[in-house]
Amino acid sequence: MGKRRGFVQMAILQLLNIRKMHGYQIMKELEERSNGLYSASAGTIYPALQELMDQGFIDSTIEKDKKVYTLNEAGEMKVRNWREAETDDFWEHWQEHIEWRQSDEAKLLKSEMNQFENQLRKAMKAVRQQPKRAPELINFLQEATKRLQNF
Repeated sequence: MGKRRGFVQMAILQLLNIRKMHGYQIMKELEERSNGLYSASAGTIYPALQELMDQGFIDSTIEKDKKVYTLNEAGEMKVRNWREAETDDFWEHWQEHIEWRQSDEAKLLKSEMNQFENQLRKAMKAVRQQPKRAPELINFLQEATKRLQNF
């Protein structure tokens, strides 16, 4: 599970720990708790809900023609374990995370990471065409890894 998806899933579990909800309610509540900075889509929420059901953390029932999700015992334990492991309130953490993702710094960092990935793919292609250059790329990656470890 990706980090972002895991964060959305934990947000869903936190909401369902408060009360049962259907998908649209979850989307609206997440948007409200981010002060409008995060607008969840059906393409994000419903797969996350299905994954949480597959993992055994939530259950669903049909009420008034809507699929309503509830936290089960395993889901309650997951929320409880998160609360014991974390010092911050989840929703404060959620707000900070959403605000950071909207910041100029985060956008620039993401852009730079994308450019780095593109250049790395080009370098790997060059190494496939000229295997004798492999040590040069390996050395570069090892140096970059060391610098990041000390960051």
